[in-house]
Amino acid sequence: MIQRWLRFNAVGLAGIVVQLAALAALKQLADLPILAATAIAVEIAVLHNFYWHERWTWGTAGTPGLGSRLLRFHAANGLVSIASNLVWMRLLTGTLGIHYLLANGISIAATALINFALSERFVFRSAR
Repeated sequence: MIQRWLRFNAVGLAGIVVQLAALAALKQLADLPILAATAIAVEIAVLHNFYWHERWTWGTAGTPGLGSRLLRFHAANGLVSIASNLVWMRLLTGTLGIHYLLANGISIAATALINFALSERFVFRSAR
């Protein structure tokens, strides 16, 4: 479990880079509203993280049930991440006036533990 937790966090750190880069591009280059850009950036990071969790964290690549794991990952981590990020971003950028990239980093940290628990108990449980 400790090895999975460390791998989960390594993938998560890479996912943070992906999410922040996507958010910056969507906000600065595409000029999307902050909450729309956040939702899209989170989805990009969710797909990135699933790919690496599937191959490295849980090592379930090539095992039956890829589609159901992806659906469970989206139902658990994806929905939690999007909802949490949107709530935190609204509060941190809208109410408190924090810069959107710092606010997004805080949003990501707020959901990390629950996402690991959901992945461990719900998404990848039957494939291990």
